[in-house]
Amino acid sequence: MLNADEIAGLCYERFNQLPRRGKPEAGREWTLLAAVVKISRCAHSDTVEKEVVSLGTGTKCIGRAAMSPSGDVLNDSHAEVIARRGCIRYLIQELHKAVSGGVSSVFCQANEPGKWKLQPGVSFLFFTSHTPCGDASIIPMTDTQSQPCPPVTSVKGDGGIAGGGDKKRKAEEPSEGKNTKLPRLEELETAEKKLEDREDLKQSQSFLSNSSKSETPSQSQSAKTDSVLLEMKSRGLSGSAGLHPQVPDIHRTGAKCVPGGLADPLHPGVGYHNIGVLRVKPGRGERTLSLSCSDKLARWAVLGFQGALLSHYLQDALYFSTVVVGKCPYSQEVMHRALVTRCSHVSDLPAGFSVCPLVLLQSSLEFTFSHGQTELHHQAGQGRIAPCGAAISWCNVTEQPVDVTANGYKHGVTKKALGTAKARSLLCKLELFHSFLSLVSATDPSALPSSLRRPELQTYWDYKQASESYQQAWQQLHSQAFPLWPRSDRNLLLFR
Repeated sequence: MLNADEIAGLCYERFNQLPRRGKPEAGREWTLLAAVVKISRCAHSDTVEKEVVSLGTGTKCIGRAAMSPSGDVLNDSHAEVIARRGCIRYLIQELHKAVSGGVSSVFCQANEPGKWKLQPGVSFLFFTSHTPCGDASIIPMTDTQSQPCPPVTSVKGDGGIAGGGDKKRKAEEPSEGKNTKLPRLEELETAEKKLEDREDLKQSQSFLSNSSKSETPSQSQSAKTDSVLLEMKSRGLSGSAGLHPQVPDIHRTGAKCVPGGLADPLHPGVGYHNIGVLRVKPGRGERTLSLSCSDKLARWAVLGFQGALLSHYLQDALYFSTVVVGKCPYSQEVMHRALVTRCSHVSDLPAGFSVCPLVLLQSSLEFTFSHGQTELHHQAGQGRIAPCGAAISWCNVTEQPVDVTANGYKHGVTKKALGTAKARSLLCKLELFHSFLSLVSATDPSALPSSLRRPELQTYWDYKQASESYQQAWQQLHSQAFPLWPRSDRNLLLFR
């Protein structure tokens, strides 16, 4: 059995070894950390090797209006997404070794021509320093309403680059000058909080105006939510970490229910949220198209974390065997519901895909830059505590293992560089697509998977759609578990 504290310690140690650039300011800024750990079990001994192959920090998303049809902007910079995308870079490198005749520590040839599979004894687990935003974070609470999903900062003007002009941008740091073209982070968050308050008030008024009418499906779901959470209260949640059995409220997520489905009833206390529903993050300010990390982890547990492009090369989807959560408000039951139960009934998946029975563990070790630790070490004169605006990616690749971004672009890039490769994160869709195309070019034509031998393949969209087994699995998941999952706008995926 894996030791959760050992895994957490390994990830924190890897973070501590990273350069200072992009890390939070101690005592004033906080962030989230996530990582992918490769587990290698030796066949002829009890030896188990553990290696962090990808790590990410971050708490931000860009709004819908800032998304790029060129695929050159990083849409979602939550730590979980950063860690998974960094892992894709690592997997592409390992496949590149394999198809070039080298030795990969991850892949070996599969039975199917042009396909690869994991080396015997190799598996992957996922670590996150905090419960994922969305459904997994709606748990009973006794302390503060800490939110793992901070609000999005809608940065406008000067091309959306903080600082403007040719000055290098800083990741949402307060401006020292008075004549700045952009509001300070504190002012942005205050404005966004007012926006959310107005939206919540509107929903509350709507609920009150309909309270005398017959029960609607939404109200029925709300009642179900109340009963489930009240039952959780009475049982004391044996899987919780240090929570008192009698709880008056729940931890609330900033992520909002997806349009077209049930809305949160916003009742006082445990009836504030609906549970088990899809949510878009971050829930304040401008809406995004990014689903919550709870939803994405649940999706990866059915479709795999390799994505559509790498599915061309793989005989079987790649699944995380275990999810380890750092010290934070936590509930085993809620995590299981959010990441496993919601998709456990999905059936009729194509060959190579299955519903992964995740093992869920919690560590007793807290991340140094968690919100709680930042509050603990905050000193007078440091200004208000705020989420760090930068996102760090590190992965075990030969070239450019570290990638630091802010607001969807490389951290420190000038306005003049926008639209060039210099401004792009190595994790954006365009960069990952180009890395994949390099893998295809390095593959001997006779060894190419049959799905990649079509002359009509040109755009990112084409290559994704040509991964037929992956698309079939996604269709089953969509129809059986997540019918309200928003489909990507095709116009944002036609780059090449």
